[in-house]
Amino acid sequence: MDLDLSEEQQMIKDMTRGLLEEHCPVDVVREMEDDPTGYPAPLWKQMGEAGLIGVLIPEDRGGSGQTLVEAALIYEEIGRALAPTPHFVSGVLSAGLLLEGGSEEQQARWLPEIASGQAVLTPAWLEPDRGFGEAGVQLAAKAEGDDLVLSGVKRHVNYAAAADRLIVLARSDEGVELVLVDPRAEGVSLTQVRSQSGEAHYRVDLQDVRVAGSERIGRPGQGWELFERVLQRGIVLLAAQAIGGADRALEITVEYAKVRKQFDKPLGAFQALAHYMSDASTRIDGGRVLVHEAAWNDAQGRSIARFAPMAKLFACNTYKDATRMCCQVWGGVAFTLEYDAQLFFRRAKEMQLSWWDTRTLEERVAADVLDR
Repeated sequence: MDLDLSEEQQMIKDMTRGLLEEHCPVDVVREMEDDPTGYPAPLWKQMGEAGLIGVLIPEDRGGSGQTLVEAALIYEEIGRALAPTPHFVSGVLSAGLLLEGGSEEQQARWLPEIASGQAVLTPAWLEPDRGFGEAGVQLAAKAEGDDLVLSGVKRHVNYAAAADRLIVLARSDEGVELVLVDPRAEGVSLTQVRSQSGEAHYRVDLQDVRVAGSERIGRPGQGWELFERVLQRGIVLLAAQAIGGADRALEITVEYAKVRKQFDKPLGAFQALAHYMSDASTRIDGGRVLVHEAAWNDAQGRSIARFAPMAKLFACNTYKDATRMCCQVWGGVAFTLEYDAQLFFRRAKEMQLSWWDTRTLEERVAADVLDR
């Protein structure tokens, strides 16, 4: 694996950072917390025009046709900027599900609009009091003629109010289904719930929602296989986002430690604090290498069944530990809303719990190591 970035990759990284610095300063991040839409339209438009939303979508479907390596570079910058966007749920997961199992008509209809940012799609996966595994999908999909009738509850559905379609995971007689559902359809109700990060999360109630059979993605009963495969690639990008956030949190903390004085010395001059920050820097650099290795193996067509969960597990733990340490260096002010340290700290904890939590990731790594 070559750790040096190519000229094109460096350009993608620099362009993304510049765009986010211009259109997503921390004031915008703060404004979007608990906003019903959840993302600023000007930023989303700029990302679409720059080709960042469709980074993993093929060129013949309106995207950039890049690999997971280039996407990871973008996600590290998204993490640094704390950018509030539906990129992951729409440009990565939903686009990935359509590419893996969507019909020709579904791909032609949705992928160009996802890539441009004109349409937002988001998965509706988790259910109350149920887990991250296949057995946790119990929302009923009853066949009536050529249609499916959906009834049940989904929680933690990101950006549902802004979505043009939900990709609902439901259980039929054949197994788990992926079904495109209009969030404004009769029988669908959305309730916004507060989240640790301030991201737009919704509870979605479906009561006898009738959907045409043509809105199913993939073959009957194939839904979980598709979802697991796409999410496995997706968590590599979440790991990159976590590394970017941890790196920026440490950066602002180091700057603070150089100017904040105690006993007539800057905080960074105290050996104990310097060691904490150097340890965090070491873990962040190690996490970045692990993320790049996972992304590179995927780009080479190799299995990432072990690398992907390892990357998210290590990167998210590093993000949580690094931001906790940063808050300790800042002192009590770190937890006041006027300071930025708490923005990173809250997002680190939510990222650790979301899209396969620590326990689920550990089980996946163990299964790949022990069950061969």
